[in-house]
Amino acid sequence: MEQYLLGCRSSIDKALERYLNRGGDGSSILHQAICYSALDAGKRFRPTLTLAVGELFGAKRRALLPFACAVELIHCYSLIHDDLPAMDNDDLRRGKPSCHKRFGEAIALLAGDALLTEAFFIMSDPKATRLVGGPVIAKLIREVSDAAGIRGMIGGQTTELELAKRKVTPAVLENLDRLKTGALISTAARVGAIIGGAGNKDLERVTRYAQALGLAFQITDDILDGHEVSSDNGKGTVNYLSVMDPAKARERVQALLNDCLRELRPYGRAAESLRELARFVASRTDDGAGNDARSVVASMTGFDGLQPHDAATQRRHA
Repeated sequence: MEQYLLGCRSSIDKALERYLNRGGDGSSILHQAICYSALDAGKRFRPTLTLAVGELFGAKRRALLPFACAVELIHCYSLIHDDLPAMDNDDLRRGKPSCHKRFGEAIALLAGDALLTEAFFIMSDPKATRLVGGPVIAKLIREVSDAAGIRGMIGGQTTELELAKRKVTPAVLENLDRLKTGALISTAARVGAIIGGAGNKDLERVTRYAQALGLAFQITDDILDGHEVSSDNGKGTVNYLSVMDPAKARERVQALLNDCLRELRPYGRAAESLRELARFVASRTDDGAGNDARSVVASMTGFDGLQPHDAATQRRHA
């Protein structure tokens, strides 16, 4: 299982490097900013979901990779923009200066815009069309657009900016995270299922699995960052430990893990990679009790390398 997950990450990293280095001026400051943000230290959680789900349903990796990489580029663009002074104003990302601190705000804006645009360029490539077919391409582009736009990630980001004006409850945070973080995670899984030809019932199961997984990941992030809890940190943001105690938060994570595992029961051993991802996410609250699950995927995800300061400033962008 560990080799499978390591293989996923290796395939994704190689494909991303190939996509971002083809054509264009490799010495330009824009290209440097793009590669700085997208090729270094990414955890590849979302594209790994695309590969694992797609291969569960029989899709070939070469057909999945363009879409897995597109989802990852959209995620990377959102991180660049989220770090900007007008948004979260974060100086660090993945243990190094954020894109705007390294290259300036103007280049950071353009790098984010370029990554978003490149994602759709990759998905609409004629080679991808030959692999999965034109009608499926159209469905996938609409799926990804919906998750990244006003009904998904962008809508969630906007909602987060308005949290300071609202009474924040666990339900409010969960609804927010299902948009800002969860929409792209769910779509990453759905894209794999669609390419694999999953039927409606299977697509619904995969969606429920990914929704529970994304929410569990966000809550565990907040548990790990308990020392950073604040109901008002100057940005109008909160986390789960500011609206529930740690024990309740862990109970919620366990319930979400159970939801994930229940959705995977019909697939038996074939879905073990997806089970391990879910167990790992839940184990991050254990302070050692989940070491076995953690060791299986830590090297694939890079989660264990996420420093406390990074985690605190990357809230809702796992």
